[in-house]
Amino acid sequence: MKCVAIKGAREFEVKEMAEPVPNGKDVLIDVKKAGICGSDIHYWVAGAPAGLVMGHEYCGIVTDVGAREDLKVGDRVTALPISPCGHCEACLTGNPQYCPETWTNATGLSLTYPGAYAPKMAIRPDMVIKVPDNITDEEVAMVEPTAVGLHAIHLADIKVGDKVLVVGGGIIGLVSAMFAKMEGASLVVVSETNEARGNKAVSLGVADEWVDARSQDMVPNMLAKTNGGFDKVIECCGNAPAVTSAILVVKPGGRVVLAGVSLDAITIPTALAVTKELDLQGAIAYTKKEFQECIDLMSNKQIDVLKFKDDLVRLEDVQASYERLTSGTDAAIKILVDPNM
Repeated sequence: MKCVAIKGAREFEVKEMAEPVPNGKDVLIDVKKAGICGSDIHYWVAGAPAGLVMGHEYCGIVTDVGAREDLKVGDRVTALPISPCGHCEACLTGNPQYCPETWTNATGLSLTYPGAYAPKMAIRPDMVIKVPDNITDEEVAMVEPTAVGLHAIHLADIKVGDKVLVVGGGIIGLVSAMFAKMEGASLVVVSETNEARGNKAVSLGVADEWVDARSQDMVPNMLAKTNGGFDKVIECCGNAPAVTSAILVVKPGGRVVLAGVSLDAITIPTALAVTKELDLQGAIAYTKKEFQECIDLMSNKQIDVLKFKDDLVRLEDVQASYERLTSGTDAAIKILVDPNM
């Protein structure tokens, strides 16, 4: 079958790979829709590991139930793409994102389990979740990033009336902004270097305004606007300027949630974090409960994630889509892939 795999730095190739076969354990699915994730971009930029077939946000139809006797052929499902051990303290307390094995064999993030940039895939059985009929395939493919944003917002512990800054207007940033409003934030601002994305955050109704992160006046203007700083900042970029700006504009005693990921060490002004007595809170992935909660929110029509969708593309268009998402000028937030087009 045809798939899209990493060939080198910023380069994909469309090639043939073997179809997964029943093994009595893994659940096999026909992929309906998949999403391009911001974390996928890190792998693409690095060009490693070569041969990786990504795609860890997806919706599919069960073709073989494997070890899941509660499923049947034809069920529509998604899955947590992680590989927790299931028996450590983190797993037993409902926090598999802490498990040291969580990313070892992660679907679409490891060579062990190729992802959804292919028409068929195998999934670890205990991670599979059946989805309601009243959620579209495209919505299901967006459950995973939505859960990332929800987890960040839960860790931020936003109170009614809080002023919130979201650093970065990608899908995680805009989902986080959406949830911040739902939690009762009185002001939600998105900072961005991409004007098109900044304007989009406002037009979609998830941010009250956006500010240019490159502006020398950004920090003093935001401190003045908030009378001393934001109560909470959700940092969704992971680079040094973004984290630094978060520390600069949060109020003393405030909280910065670090949802962005950097594969390299970065330099930040820790002296300010100390003198402001900030709470710097890391955020990775989500709990299984939060993943299910996002499915329920979609099913109950309490959130609309389809407004973030910009395009639906073929496997042959994945390379161009990654270039579009990293251009710094395009308004695209979320591009979905249909491996059957």
